[in-house]
Amino acid sequence: MALNYVWIAFFVIAFVVALCKLIFLGDTQIFSDVMNGMFDSAKTGAEISLGLVGIMTFWLGIMKIGEKAGMISLFAKGVNPFFSKLFPGVPKNHPANGSIIMNFSANMLGLDNAATPVGLRAMQELQELNPSKDTATNAQIMFLVLNTAGITLIPTSVIALRMANGAANPADIFIPSLIGTFISFISGMLAVAAFQRINLFKLPVMIFLGSFAVLMGILYYSLNGLPPDQMQKITGLIGGLLIFSIIILFIVYGSIKKINVYDAFIDGAKEGFNTAVMIIPFLIAILVAISAFRTTGCMDYIIDGVAHAVAFCGLDTSFVPALPVGLMKTLSGGGARGLMIDVMTTYGADSFQGRLASIIQGSSETTFYVLAVYFGSIGIKNTRHALVCGLIADLVGLIAAIILAYLFFG
Repeated sequence: MALNYVWIAFFVIAFVVALCKLIFLGDTQIFSDVMNGMFDSAKTGAEISLGLVGIMTFWLGIMKIGEKAGMISLFAKGVNPFFSKLFPGVPKNHPANGSIIMNFSANMLGLDNAATPVGLRAMQELQELNPSKDTATNAQIMFLVLNTAGITLIPTSVIALRMANGAANPADIFIPSLIGTFISFISGMLAVAAFQRINLFKLPVMIFLGSFAVLMGILYYSLNGLPPDQMQKITGLIGGLLIFSIIILFIVYGSIKKINVYDAFIDGAKEGFNTAVMIIPFLIAILVAISAFRTTGCMDYIIDGVAHAVAFCGLDTSFVPALPVGLMKTLSGGGARGLMIDVMTTYGADSFQGRLASIIQGSSETTFYVLAVYFGSIGIKNTRHALVCGLIADLVGLIAAIILAYLFFG
């Protein structure tokens, strides 16, 4: 129900603000701008969904091979000690566990094209365990929030954009972004655990978090100081090698198990096509509402309010120009990317504001997009506490990014 109220609020607030601009400011263009923005966003939503058809068809075909060959079950057994604590409602060795770990792995490597299809597959497998098909289960909420928290070990796209905007050392935001995404992930996990009364202080969870911290340390000592172009080549190599190795592993293992690999792929590919088409209305619904809210200037009013409040408290306001990136990232990944570039263009890629905008972009995820796509793909209408927990992770991640920017570059 939370998403329902938020969706209504976007439209109602946008209409009231647009009406005030027309009556009091004489802005006769505002309603035309709003409608044009909404129609453009509807078109964008359809294009995004249709753009997913190819990659969804391919990846779910590969996943079906892994499922029939038994590889997904093997993955599930490997992660069961940790996931049994985090997802207590999911049976031991259930295929969803294997899909979830593959989704997390792809997200950590920044491989969105691989992460989304595998994540949607995991959500469908969790839906099989759902006794009430239109209401999100605890496991589905935990999985979605951890996706919105968005662990990304290396923000390659952000580094590339910083390089294009003339940063002296485009990769200087690597470490603070790494720490920021970890804090966001932990805060999302804790928020959901609090709602679901899950005790996370258990050995498997501590081992997982400790292993991730070690992995961050290895990345730091391995990649820190490398030229940005070389860093991108190395991370691209790691990601490509890992994903292609998984594809080959599934195909070869399926052959060894004497299954018809080609037929299995076609079966999964059909599911991928249907899933990609199914999310169109959900994605359009959220993008159109966000467009109306943004076009009327509501986002700017929020930022101005924060700036005045911070100044009134006598605090430094240097971080305020980068705030739109954090607020927009919750709503629209593409919009946030555009705002990050605008901040770097206005203040400079190596300015405090430019670096902060990059850290925010590199350490957070698009909550409303993920929620619309993942829950929309399986017809979930009652999202329960998923949105609240996702926004908590976003807020903590944003605050952490600001603090980290001051620690590293302030």
